[in-house]
Amino acid sequence: MAQRSSSVKNRRMHEVKLSDGIVTLSPLRLDEAEAHLAGEDEQLVRWLSGDPGTREGVEAYIRHCLEQWDTVGPLRAFGIRVGIDEALAGTIDLRFTAEGLSPGQVNIAYGLYPSWRGHGLATRAVILVCRYATSQGAKQAVIQVEPENAASSAVADRAGFTLDKHQHGADGTRLDWYIRDLRTDTQ
Repeated sequence: MAQRSSSVKNRRMHEVKLSDGIVTLSPLRLDEAEAHLAGEDEQLVRWLSGDPGTREGVEAYIRHCLEQWDTVGPLRAFGIRVGIDEALAGTIDLRFTAEGLSPGQVNIAYGLYPSWRGHGLATRAVILVCRYATSQGAKQAVIQVEPENAASSAVADRAGFTLDKHQHGADGTRLDWYIRDLRTDTQ
């Protein structure tokens, strides 16, 4: 009986779907590797992944994300989807454990493909994922942004985050930490 209960819970985790009527978030799927690679550009590589993706690498990452959903791990990776056909417009990751996070904090990282930028979709996705994080017990959301990444800083501002501190990552990169208190969330 315990096995069946676990299986039902895992299936429910894969069926998570969040929407505000414009943007829909749901777990990444393995058949989206090509769409992700097609959407990757210099900005996504610079600000998010660090290296250009390969089909094998993207598929391995999506498999890891699916495993995290199956095991209710600390990573929840969503595809950002738009329109009736839910076209993949980018990704947003929620990490319940990461370097420098305090208990109750969750890290948010996001990226949109070039043709979807400038329409407020990342802000909508961040607000949706904050609601999900709150439902999972998170108390505070963190967005870490390199100071030169003005677009990402603007998303944090529009999504109700406040610049909290400047810090250096493990690799020495300077990061601005934007914080949003989820306990008093009204968005």
